[in-house]
Amino acid sequence: MQKIPKTGLKGLVENWQSDLIAALSVALVALPLSLGVAYASGVPPVSGLLTAIIGGVVATLFRGSHIAINGPAAGLIAVVLSSVLIWEGDPKAINYVLAATVISGGIQVILGVLRLGKFAEIFHSTVIHGILAAIGVIIFAKQIHVALGTTTIETGIVDTIIDAVYQFQDLNPFVATISLAGLLLLIFQKRISYDLFHLIPAPMWVLVLSIPFVYAFDFFTARSAEFPGLGSFDIGPYLLVDIPPNLLDAIAYPDFSMVGTGKFWGTVVAITLIASIQSLAMGKAVDKLDPYKRKTDMNKDLIGVGLATMVSGGLGGLPIITVIVRSTVNVHNHAKTKWSNMYHGLLLLLFAVLLAPVIMKVPLAALAILLVFTGYKLASPKVLRHVFDQGIEQLVFFIGTLLLTLYFNLLAGIFGGLALALIVHYLLAKLPPMDFYNQTFNAGSLLVPHKDGSYELKVKGIANFLGAIKMNALLNEIPAGASVSIDFSETRLLDFSIQEKVDDFERMHESTGGKVKITGLEKHISSTNHKHGLKLLTTSTHKMTKRERAVQEIARIVEWQYDAEPVDHDDFFEPFYFFQSRPIECTTNCISGEEGDFKWEISDVTFEEGAYLAYDEYHTTLGLIRLPFPIPRFTMEQNDFLDRYLGFTGHKDIDYENFEDFPDSFIVRTDDPATLNGWLTPEIREFLVNSDFPHIESCGESILIFPEYFQLAEIHEYSQMIKFIEQLVGLMKKAEVKS
Repeated sequence: MQKIPKTGLKGLVENWQSDLIAALSVALVALPLSLGVAYASGVPPVSGLLTAIIGGVVATLFRGSHIAINGPAAGLIAVVLSSVLIWEGDPKAINYVLAATVISGGIQVILGVLRLGKFAEIFHSTVIHGILAAIGVIIFAKQIHVALGTTTIETGIVDTIIDAVYQFQDLNPFVATISLAGLLLLIFQKRISYDLFHLIPAPMWVLVLSIPFVYAFDFFTARSAEFPGLGSFDIGPYLLVDIPPNLLDAIAYPDFSMVGTGKFWGTVVAITLIASIQSLAMGKAVDKLDPYKRKTDMNKDLIGVGLATMVSGGLGGLPIITVIVRSTVNVHNHAKTKWSNMYHGLLLLLFAVLLAPVIMKVPLAALAILLVFTGYKLASPKVLRHVFDQGIEQLVFFIGTLLLTLYFNLLAGIFGGLALALIVHYLLAKLPPMDFYNQTFNAGSLLVPHKDGSYELKVKGIANFLGAIKMNALLNEIPAGASVSIDFSETRLLDFSIQEKVDDFERMHESTGGKVKITGLEKHISSTNHKHGLKLLTTSTHKMTKRERAVQEIARIVEWQYDAEPVDHDDFFEPFYFFQSRPIECTTNCISGEEGDFKWEISDVTFEEGAYLAYDEYHTTLGLIRLPFPIPRFTMEQNDFLDRYLGFTGHKDIDYENFEDFPDSFIVRTDDPATLNGWLTPEIREFLVNSDFPHIESCGESILIFPEYFQLAEIHEYSQMIKFIEQLVGLMKKAEVKS
């Protein structure tokens, strides 16, 4: 593990350059998204900028996270918008919501001071994902009409989307042209090879390139204009972002006159609950990305975002949370300390002052298409497939939460989703009600210390989200650096959320030098091969899929070992630069072999990656060679690999030197050019140059081999990977003998 950066003022002095550079990239992402989030929330767009500035400057001073970014987020759009609509028609509606935001922030501070952040653990992760998907649908429904230049009188979410289809023939082509251009840019920017298009993030390009359309169509004058071949349509300044030239003019103040009403406190509860759950959940997600394996103090983080939310609500801003997408950009641009969050807030303040005249020329259609794309990403078929891969019961929780949220409200979605998860667990466990209760809360799970300094955690009964707080308490008792065995042999039902928690603990604990061994799952079955799939204690056996049978047959032919079940080989991948900020979710369908002291494997790997507008998941097949001797650390990439993937995700040059002695179609970097030159015999050099793999990386102890971009290998492609591994091992053994 890398040397952990210093904290506080020492960290500021030591890492200000890397933090500032990262903050610039984050600010360029935050600027358009903050405007869009505010606009979609039913408040002035400038409120989003104000919120992001406060999230950067205020939250940094008090929070408990290290490299997270705080600000407004798409996940809060629905709760703020619905809160504004409660007082629809009242000119002080926004001021009432600001008052509720201030009180909500105060409650978060109290929760943090009382160290009650742990209660967020009981909210099942799949239910939270269902809420986010519902929010995505709501965002899409509310913004698709703006992007098309149509209007609707429908109030239901589904009816609003259906109405957009009916009204498509009546769209405003001036507005729709801007939206279409923005959408194409968001979709295809990753495929554009020109470096210019990767200097700033896609959302910022959408705003920048929309302004020429405003001049071409002359949105500055209210009039009816002719669009060639389609007729006459209304255009004017009302289609542009409306912000005051002076940021101080945007300040609005809360009105507490509704504090005695039920509607007001319903708004407070909704904002507090959604903001707290999302912020804590995103905080844990950012911890997975942190290459230094630092852990967020969740209670302190609640205090930080709570104080920032109070200030934001008091000045006309939105609730503030930890934002996963901007945090991902922060990590990928090598931020080291919390000060990058403050720098991003200060840069946004500078942008707001200097760029106000430019922002006023941005069309609302540009913000709308950003939000439409965001909504789609949150609730796309890919998200549905991802949940289904985690198990059929997770899909039930997800869809149930989604529908309850869409047809009722966010609170109904949260608590209804949790109730649905509990009912399904009860039915699967097949126990009488009192037995189910006792096995959930009084099963007798315990931590057993051994004389040799190791520990054994015995988990019994029903291990689901209701026992998450107790599970956390047991895991927190294990000293850093200790060896621990977690035994699930007496666990009747093992929930997805608990397995996520154990996996997070394993990742963090092993970063301290500790060892974690999972046992007792041999007699459990699951509806999926996903590493975290819900497991039930039974004597049944796993039924192999067609792909598993095919890969098993390949292993038999080449005389390799085969393992269909999820394997704990994540630590083999984590030392590689590529995976330092891309957490691995699952490693399955593994075939492995060895020759002498060389060991290798080919496995299906699922990992997470933060895109600009949502958090994506990738499935790919990777090759790994573990070496018996050290070699130079290097990355070897084909140019189009950088253009099509790494440039899109915010990847920056790593702290390696360029290695020039390679064809122009490759980019090779290393931490020791002289040693790499010595290791690269003419045979190995020629072999690597002639390979078809776009990314080959050495962490010094192992070699990682990527297939053609990010997709599961076809069965016929396994022979190519097997041949490559065996030939490369042969060349390295030959070179080692000569040396």
